[in-house]
Amino acid sequence: MVRKADMPTQKLTAETIAAAIDGYEFQKTRIDTKIAELRAMLSGGPAPPATLEPKKRKRRKMSAAGRRRIAEAQRKRWAKIQEESKPSATPEPPKPKRRISKVGMARIIAATKERWARVRAAKAQQEKAARKAPRKKAAGKKAAAAKTAPKKAAPAPAQAATEAAAE
Repeated sequence: MVRKADMPTQKLTAETIAAAIDGYEFQKTRIDTKIAELRAMLSGGPAPPATLEPKKRKRRKMSAAGRRRIAEAQRKRWAKIQEESKPSATPEPPKPKRRISKVGMARIIAATKERWARVRAAKAQQEKAARKAPRKKAAGKKAAAAKTAPKKAAPAPAQAATEAAAE
């Protein structure tokens, strides 16, 4: 069971009310035609002419003066928009595109080459240091491990037999 609190509330607007009226009028005309058919069957004669055509809405007519006022207001709006969009009377010429001189370009190229040479030198130095460092550390670790861990002696034959049996 659906509670009323769970149902969405519908807001009635002028559009929905107008659509509802149109729908009900259409249903009313259908019902009227059915009633006319049934009356014709009952009396046995032709059905009386029923006005089944829906009423046409009256068109609102606007006076010529009202149309003139609206047209004038629209012309003013367009004139204002076109006036704003017009370019100024003396447009400023665009600035010429700046170009770099050959000397300036040569300086930039030289500085770029120098910078990349420094980057490559730093990278080569890091790789050189990285290659040397692990060798020393690994050698040091092996030597330290050899010093701290005593070597195991070979198991006695009796111990080897019991270990093999346990497996």
